[in-house]
Amino acid sequence: MRAWSVVRPGPVAAGSLRWGQKPVPVPGDDEVLVRVRACGVCRTDLHITEGDLPVHRAGVTPGHEVVGVVAGAGAAVRGLAAGDRVGVAWLRRTDGGCRYCARGAENLCPASQYTGWDADGGYAEYTTVPAAFAHRLPGGVDDVALAPLLCAGIIGYRALRRSALPPGGRLGLYGFGGSAHLCAQVVLAEGARVHVMTRGAAARRLALDLGAASAQDAYAVPPEPLDSAILFAPVGELVPVALRALDRGGTLAVAGIHLSDTPPLRYESELFYEKRLLSVTSSTRADGRAFLALAARHGVRATTHTYPLSRAAQALADLEAGRFDGAAVLVNDVS
Repeated sequence: MRAWSVVRPGPVAAGSLRWGQKPVPVPGDDEVLVRVRACGVCRTDLHITEGDLPVHRAGVTPGHEVVGVVAGAGAAVRGLAAGDRVGVAWLRRTDGGCRYCARGAENLCPASQYTGWDADGGYAEYTTVPAAFAHRLPGGVDDVALAPLLCAGIIGYRALRRSALPPGGRLGLYGFGGSAHLCAQVVLAEGARVHVMTRGAAARRLALDLGAASAQDAYAVPPEPLDSAILFAPVGELVPVALRALDRGGTLAVAGIHLSDTPPLRYESELFYEKRLLSVTSSTRADGRAFLALAARHGVRATTHTYPLSRAAQALADLEAGRFDGAAVLVNDVS
């Protein structure tokens, strides 16, 4: 099969990704083989490709927002059959028995593994996933529209819940890419106000088109104090900026797996009055089920820009440069 591999982590422009042949993966006893039809392009893929995240698997194929169909199954798989449409997300496997898994926090499992980091992902014709971690997908939505929901949507949902936004509250979103523009749709459907702070003019236009109350530069002060904020941009310098924008008792949730270094925080102006700073570490399968149901109920849709699978490196370069709003999705153009 044709697939992309991270041959030497570094800048995409320097050739860190290679397009070539790999064997079709063989599913384990508890896994299904998935023929990839679409795969979203996530900023985490960029972090893996460029070496911001440590190498977990040499030559890994990135991609963890996969929509495809079951093409084969291991001997122990029940409940999934050839032709079933499934989604493959970031969380690939946990041990299922540690104290974190036992209390429903499988995203904190020390033995957790991740698609496109610990195992080959969806920038390929085929991938595999443990059947227990494959997501059943709703009907009536095409593959391209669904793909970004499988990470951008799910992690945005978890970040939203971590941000403790009160009903009818005021939410600030720092960065407005794939995840934030899906999160905003949920927030607006639930009756809250959204203020967007982001660098790109196209992203600011999209925010206003979706119903945001305001959209301004990433370092601007929002027009009213925020009850909650979510930092989607991987820019540590924005942490104190967002904390200063919070009202008393407000919460800032940092949604990314990677964040550049943060400057020192000033207690009185940035943390006092019981403000909270929280991180978001992956998501659970329960988060995925809850978000996909919510997205179906509210008609949450990704703004997408499609690239053929053979142009994945260009899609990542365009993501890094901020050349599109919404989310990029690779479509399988290889027969």
